[in-house]
Amino acid sequence: MRPILMKGHERPLTFLKYNREGDLLFSCAKDHTPTVWFADDGQRLGTYRGHNGAVWCCDVSRDSTRLITGSADQTVKLWDVQTGTQLYSFNFNSPARSVDFSIGDKLVVITTDPFMGNPSTIQVKSIAPHPSDQTSDSVLTIKGPQGRINRAVWGPLNKTIISAGEDSVIRIWDSETGQLLKESDKESGHQKTISSLCMSADKSHFLTGSGDKSAKLWDSRSLTLLKTYVMDRPVNACAISPLLDHVVIGGGQEAVNVTMTDRRAGKFEAKFYHKILQEEIGGVKGHFGPINALAFNPDGRSFSSGGEDGYVRLHHFDPEYFSIRM
Repeated sequence: MRPILMKGHERPLTFLKYNREGDLLFSCAKDHTPTVWFADDGQRLGTYRGHNGAVWCCDVSRDSTRLITGSADQTVKLWDVQTGTQLYSFNFNSPARSVDFSIGDKLVVITTDPFMGNPSTIQVKSIAPHPSDQTSDSVLTIKGPQGRINRAVWGPLNKTIISAGEDSVIRIWDSETGQLLKESDKESGHQKTISSLCMSADKSHFLTGSGDKSAKLWDSRSLTLLKTYVMDRPVNACAISPLLDHVVIGGGQEAVNVTMTDRRAGKFEAKFYHKILQEEIGGVKGHFGPINALAFNPDGRSFSSGGEDGYVRLHHFDPEYFSIRM
């Protein structure tokens, strides 16, 4: 499995997202410029210029025509995927941390950071079919959780919104009323900041990664804790294979401590675990810094990782991978 090294970002990666067909890969980094790549050979297709701060998150519509990005410049921008034109900019009074299109792409859920006395919020915006009709009104605004909300995604059938962040509690909200429906248990749940949240392809369960050196698998309706994968380092990113019963988990030390240790000591590999048996299958080394982003291709035959080192590494699995027996 020889990785394809994709160099295009000048700063650490923050997020990776494949489109539904799996032929395009979108990457976000702290260098203000989201980039799109061909997902089979890693060729750079183009960039989306217009942000003025680190870009934390992105999502792409089901038909691959619209890209949405959330940035530290306090905006969320909507782009035309093909031309790179900016179609609309939602302005906030604090950095936008996470964006996620609903099923059907008619709504988007956005989280904003606590900033200058403003609390963190989860906001739902309506996406107009035509950019000229787009408005910036929020359909719903949820306030409540303390600290940063690192990720908010749509639950099954858009009925709920699932959020997680600095206070290490996972919450399920009613997406119509904004009412809090469920909270994860303090005892069995994460003990430190939840850095990442990844939905399964069918939205029946999701995986969270945390600074407490573990990743946990949850039922997305009942919020039952299903599995825990124990790591020996803080988890920054995680992904669920759409094909096999595998999860991939990546991390490393806090970015602050990177220069103080040997690169082998940093444990910067992506580790594969069996989703059901919770056993480690193997690891993929390569990054010279913590892994900040992971994504599986929707066909489950390749995955990509983005690191603090500014590289995206694209891995196509060998045939042996598909016949691993535990």
